[in-house]
Amino acid sequence: MNPHMPKPPPRDWTVRILMLLVVALVIASFVTLPLKWREFFTVEAVNSTMELLAGFTPPETSSGFLTKTFWATLETLAMSGLGTLLAAILGLAFSLPASGRFGAVPRAAMRAVLNVLRSIPELVWASIMLIAAGLGPLGGTLALAAHTAGVLGRLFGDSLENAAPLPEQSLRTNGAGATSAFFYATLPQTLPQMMSYTLYRWENNIRAAAILGVVGAGGLGQMLKYHLSLFQMPLAATVILAMLLLVALVDGVSFAMRRALTR
Repeated sequence: MNPHMPKPPPRDWTVRILMLLVVALVIASFVTLPLKWREFFTVEAVNSTMELLAGFTPPETSSGFLTKTFWATLETLAMSGLGTLLAAILGLAFSLPASGRFGAVPRAAMRAVLNVLRSIPELVWASIMLIAAGLGPLGGTLALAAHTAGVLGRLFGDSLENAAPLPEQSLRTNGAGATSAFFYATLPQTLPQMMSYTLYRWENNIRAAAILGVVGAGGLGQMLKYHLSLFQMPLAATVILAMLLLVALVDGVSFAMRRALTR
């Protein structure tokens, strides 16, 4: 070894141990779960699946049902949009203490609250909100807002923590107030990333809003549950196609907006 070369840094075995534990967990999952792969690929399973799929064709195309599906699609879109907007506002408010701007104790407390909000699935939130607000889109919207606020609050808080502190410190040194320095220095740094997170969560909430209708939150999900429970497969196929078109539309709009933000 060249004596003039610096000594190599000590090896950190923590990451390697964690990787080995993750690999062991994956292997244990395959070993312990009763995965019946052979039964899945049998001729009987394939025939049953094809028979079920054949029942969805042709989709219902009557004008009355298409109109009903259109209004349910708009309701699902409105639920996801309003829920995401409320979550973004709450997430930004939660991210300030979660980023440590008010000290270590508020940071830990708010992080715990955000963990609770995002750990509870949307369906559970919907069940709670529907009891409080009754059946309909209001409960679904509040459920999306509650879960997504926990996700965005954590992401926004991390963005604020990772922002370069020098611009804000420079403004404070030159006499700017804390609020002004935050809005003119730190927030502009993180705003594109926050918008990207919000748009991505909007895409997810479109799918979630369609599912929340299963528990009575309105929209396409409620229609899908109703027609599937009555084995009206052609009508359910039309609802599923509306879901796919809505998701594709929102994905395209969100992708275009994210590209515009990153230019």
